[in-house]
Amino acid sequence: MLTTSTTRVLEPHELDEALAVLDRDPVSNAFVAARVQVAGLDPWRLGGEMWGWYNGGRLESLCYAGANLVPICATREAVRGFAERARRAGRRCSSIVGPADTTTELWSLLEPSWGPAREVRAHQPLMATTMPAGIAPDPLVRRVRKDEMDVIMPACVAMFTEEVGVSPLAGDGGLLYQARVAELVSHGRSFARIENGRVVFKAEIGAATRHACQIQGVWVAPEYRGRGLSETGMAAVLHYALNEVAPVVSLYVNDFNTAARAAYRRVGFQEVGAFMSVLF
Repeated sequence: MLTTSTTRVLEPHELDEALAVLDRDPVSNAFVAARVQVAGLDPWRLGGEMWGWYNGGRLESLCYAGANLVPICATREAVRGFAERARRAGRRCSSIVGPADTTTELWSLLEPSWGPAREVRAHQPLMATTMPAGIAPDPLVRRVRKDEMDVIMPACVAMFTEEVGVSPLAGDGGLLYQARVAELVSHGRSFARIENGRVVFKAEIGAATRHACQIQGVWVAPEYRGRGLSETGMAAVLHYALNEVAPVVSLYVNDFNTAARAAYRRVGFQEVGAFMSVLF
């Protein structure tokens, strides 16, 4: 029997079908699933389009096309379809992020027209846990209050600049980035140890669904590094996440950051997969 495949933008009424695809791998897909659960599939609310790859009329794969290009449960045929659509549209994203195998293939198809990238991080271990930390949490790590935005923002900017290589204040002066930080603070998903009005450790639960959540933005002030604060701080954030947010807690980390990977393992995280990031 002949079947036809096609790639197109999902319509809002296809939300249930999209969520079914996202639920196939709730840990890897937590970032996109969290956005879809809040905003639906309307591009204006979602902050981008959700592309679908259909085989014989059945939705099989997704690709989020917003500030990031994110392939989701993408078959090899779907990756080719998404790459062709992305080439026609032109690059509008600041990065391509997703499972290492499919992102590697997607980038190989896009690099001739979209390259060169500013940086390619080909292997970023995806780590997860369902268990409380094996070490005592830092009792001084707490939720950041809404009146502490001026305290947390410098640490967030420092973390982003150190991690990504560019300042989040570029372009629009940081308005979008500040809005995102404020959103996490207002939802009680920003955590820090603050001493004398200065952030010593911080991390956020950046994405959350009923299945899984993802910790991001882990940062220790440079003069406090090497004292184990990332481990005890992460243990504290993990406690909040497991007890109040989701039964599985994940994060992903650069493979060259051996110190962070070792710290997360000591907290209890185990490698369950790998991501890849292409930064422009």
